[in-house]
Amino acid sequence: AWGWGCDDRRRGVLAAVSELSLAILISGRGSNMQALVEACAEPGFPARVATVISNRSDAAGLATAASHGIATAVVDHKGFADRETFELALDTAIDESGAELVCLAGFMRLLGADFVDRRDNRLINIHPSLLPAYKGLDTHERVLADGARFAGCTVHFVRPAMDAGPIIVQAAVPVLADDTAESLAARVLAQEHRIYPLAVRWIAEDRVSLYDNRVSVAGAAAAVETLINPISS
Repeated sequence: AWGWGCDDRRRGVLAAVSELSLAILISGRGSNMQALVEACAEPGFPARVATVISNRSDAAGLATAASHGIATAVVDHKGFADRETFELALDTAIDESGAELVCLAGFMRLLGADFVDRRDNRLINIHPSLLPAYKGLDTHERVLADGARFAGCTVHFVRPAMDAGPIIVQAAVPVLADDTAESLAARVLAQEHRIYPLAVRWIAEDRVSLYDNRVSVAGAAAAVETLINPISS
């Protein structure tokens, strides 16, 4: 179902399909997974969740997915001799589900180049910062420590480097004077739940393309309002 444009620098991500099937990879509670599941349950949403896969058998999100009637699987990284064999087993579980797009949703394993290349722009991730800033863990603590005025989240195509790849969509939130890491994380998470289904919708509707490692979205316009933080009364 996946197609490419004639210019090898400009690559249409998805040829039109009636309903895009998703594999969601989690390691924990899977709140972004649940946001995707709920979006897919809405009438007219152009995607469905084929499977939820975790590298941890105790991931709370597995029970959430099962409660929605979604097939689940566990591919425990600890049961494999190396990353290559783990990722081959992960590939098999994804392929058996028939999923066309893989969505990482709190999947706490860095995926190797071979796995990423096999997915060939059919692998996306959400990260709780305005990439390329604050890659890795403890993003909110680091934002506060640096005195940044804005935080946010990013949905992007996955590349082998950690939290790298062409950016599909971002959401920004102001950092408040009395913020803690927990309060900031909660405000960012609410935006994660908005933009992840949005990115999936755009891909499913064949509106996303890549040009020189930059994403364009057909029919979408850039926000025009300037944000300033703090502001005086």
